[in-house]
Amino acid sequence: MGMKGKIALGAVVGVVVIGAVSANAGDNGGGTGGSSTKGDDKGTSVSAGKKPGGAGAAEQKKPSLDGDGEYQVGGDIKPGTYRSTGNTDAMCYWERAKDASGEVDSLLANDNVSGTSYVTVKPTDKLFTSSDCGDWEAVDPNAKGGRAATSMAGDGGMFKVGVDIAPGTYKSTGNTDDLCYWERTKDAEHSIDSILANDNVSGSAVVTISASDAYFKTSGCQDWKKA
Repeated sequence: MGMKGKIALGAVVGVVVIGAVSANAGDNGGGTGGSSTKGDDKGTSVSAGKKPGGAGAAEQKKPSLDGDGEYQVGGDIKPGTYRSTGNTDAMCYWERAKDASGEVDSLLANDNVSGTSYVTVKPTDKLFTSSDCGDWEAVDPNAKGGRAATSMAGDGGMFKVGVDIAPGTYKSTGNTDDLCYWERTKDAEHSIDSILANDNVSGSAVVTISASDAYFKTSGCQDWKKA
């Protein structure tokens, strides 16, 4: 359990979901129900190594659990949404599991993380594993408010919409070899059903993040700026 590099079935980073609405270069948006916002305000930038949020963000709490370990849900760790920040080079690995067998079939979701990750641990989960991650802190998944950033690091991981990053249309340019991956999600469970839209991009990427989206995930991209 906890072996780095395992890929969760149904939550493979870098694979475009069939039927998902994608936004590519030349498209003005592409998100379902997203509203395009002109970038006439120069907001702050959210980076991979900096704690997301700011004024109005969820109150900072002491770490709920160490970034290395296996935790029994309901005993060692309470169900809820957790955040880990400051991770580099995709060395942070986490997984949610339905049992402690260590078998692939026990995996519910997992990821290798650069920057920030949010994960919702459900009451029905049995084990949460974390390896080489920054400490995890409990956060309020319903937190809103504050002046969210209007630009973000292209390898910054996950950003909470309305707290870390403002809704609107964003552009990332100069991406090569389809290494840029982005994802709009409705929650932090990291399942296929969580994904609203995603894409692998070379060249320019344009995506509209809707105010109704929960999170935006970016990996291997050039920095994003509000269009």
